[in-house]
Amino acid sequence: MSRAQAEIAQPEPSPQANVNPRNYRETFKVRHCSSSPCEEASKASMACLNRHDYDRDKCLDFFQAYRDCKKAWMEQRKADRRAGRY
Repeated sequence: MSRAQAEIAQPEPSPQANVNPRNYRETFKVRHCSSSPCEEASKASMACLNRHDYDRDKCLDFFQAYRDCKKAWMEQRKADRRAGRY
């Protein structure tokens, strides 16, 4: 079985598994430029596009999960700034 066939045979992950961002303070302690608390959601949406030959309509749930994660991350950062935690 080729790698492509093995990837197709695997069940598709749930988009909702990536809605909640990781703790951004822990993420940025390492200081990677491309590091994001929503990196898993981003990778999942790109993997979905790859699996479905870039048919965006089949990956809308993954895109929404990424937007939800990003929104929660920004709200968390705003709340921390208001509370004096930078």
